[in-house]
Amino acid sequence: MELEKNNYINSLFEFYEPLLTKKQANYIELYYADDYSLGEIAGEYSVSRQAVYDNIRRSEKILQQYEDKLNLYHSFIDRNNKLDQIQTYVGKKYPHDEKLNSMIKNLETTEEQ
Repeated sequence: MELEKNNYINSLFEFYEPLLTKKQANYIELYYADDYSLGEIAGEYSVSRQAVYDNIRRSEKILQQYEDKLNLYHSFIDRNNKLDQIQTYVGKKYPHDEKLNSMIKNLETTEEQ
């Protein structure tokens, strides 16, 4: 459960980082991406652990609110799932169609950017 939450918050952070304040982004990145403890972050910013905890929880809620309104992450996942289905189908039915396979690879590359 904790690993799923970490992955989810990291994913939301990738999409919505520019919408957070610098401090919020730093705390989230240190805590979730770099695996710093609350105490380590508190020491680095000369604040209490409680202040770091409150900021991270508030930032998590903000990230979730952005996702609830903009739906960028879930749309990305949905598009990738559909692309996977198309790739599987084309791989089975049209494995030698170079043009079609090239177009799918271009879609894949576009989605990764």
